[in-house]
Amino acid sequence: MGVPPLERSRERGRAGAAVPRQRRAAVAPPARHQRPAPLHPGAWWLWSLGLGTAATRTTNPLLLTLLIAAAGYVVATHRSAAPWSRSYTAFAKLAVAVLLMRLAFTVVLGSPVPGTHTLLTLPEVPLPHWAQGIRLGGEVTAEALLFSGYNGLKLAALLICVGAANALAGPARLLKSLPGALYETGVAVVVALTFAPHLIADVQRLRAARRLRGRPDRGVRGLLQVGLPVLEGALERSVALAAAMDARGYGRTAEVPASVRRTTAALTLGGLLGVCAGTYGLLTAEGGTYGLPVLGAGVVAALAGLRLGGRRTPRTRYRPEPWGVRAWLVAGSGAAVAALLTLAAARDPDALNPGVVPLTAPTLPLWPAAAVLLALLPAFVVPKAPHDSKEPS
Repeated sequence: MGVPPLERSRERGRAGAAVPRQRRAAVAPPARHQRPAPLHPGAWWLWSLGLGTAATRTTNPLLLTLLIAAAGYVVATHRSAAPWSRSYTAFAKLAVAVLLMRLAFTVVLGSPVPGTHTLLTLPEVPLPHWAQGIRLGGEVTAEALLFSGYNGLKLAALLICVGAANALAGPARLLKSLPGALYETGVAVVVALTFAPHLIADVQRLRAARRLRGRPDRGVRGLLQVGLPVLEGALERSVALAAAMDARGYGRTAEVPASVRRTTAALTLGGLLGVCAGTYGLLTAEGGTYGLPVLGAGVVAALAGLRLGGRRTPRTRYRPEPWGVRAWLVAGSGAAVAALLTLAAARDPDALNPGVVPLTAPTLPLWPAAAVLLALLPAFVVPKAPHDSKEPS
């Protein structure tokens, strides 16, 4: 005798209800992995400016090379796939060009550094009497080339540090952190900084498309046929950017009393003059006593002026950039490198600025080299950026 259909359906329902809850939980969709919050762009800039300050305190090629290697390692491991992150390569090429130009000027124009190790002798061009102190050609010594190479490498390291900040800190995210008084200037700078990376990306995209179609992408003909679409795309982006800025009320100002405007102008101008005077005092031996107080007062006055000036530019912040523990560690590592190398330059100037007369090989000072290694701290405390995704806006 068969089982009635109603009983069979009840049995199936009881069997389904008897499925263990553990099995149901096992087939539940896994939770999405939440990416860590990106580092504040101001922390990257403070880190790179600290490295740049450290680079200005030494001409030791070993320390400068170590500083460049540390900055390059952090950029290689933490830059994203955004177009502006490729600017580090351009800054590195510019640094190499500056170093080669400095050496070329030394070979052609000579150097005031005396030397006894002559490498080659170029034909010297006689100059009139009013060009005393300048020569074209003549002897090229190893001492002169080393002196120019040390100073050129210092400038190259400074350029690479700035390039590291451009590759790691998104300009759009950095704009959100600027005070209101600098917002309009910051927008102009961001537009200028992002124009070249987008232009390069358009050229690469169009050249790849022409290669797929079997058309030439090199030479004068290829350049002319690629240039027009690139300029057209740049014009379209400019029009779209202008419309977006107009829709967001860019350039609007609020009414503030005249006394506030005068106070803002006085504080900002006085603060900038104080920063210039304090910086000059720190760079000269005579101004060592007043340099630091004047610099501190100038910074405080400039910040107060920017704070008051921000009242004229009312704007809201969408998702403000968080400044967490990692940001403090990154900014502190750059400041520590700058402070320790400044202290080392004051205590042992011969080790950080090796001489070239007589001609000797530079040595690597131990504790300044260990201080430079602090620049690698962001590589270990900051999560690596995924290379298959762009920087969040």
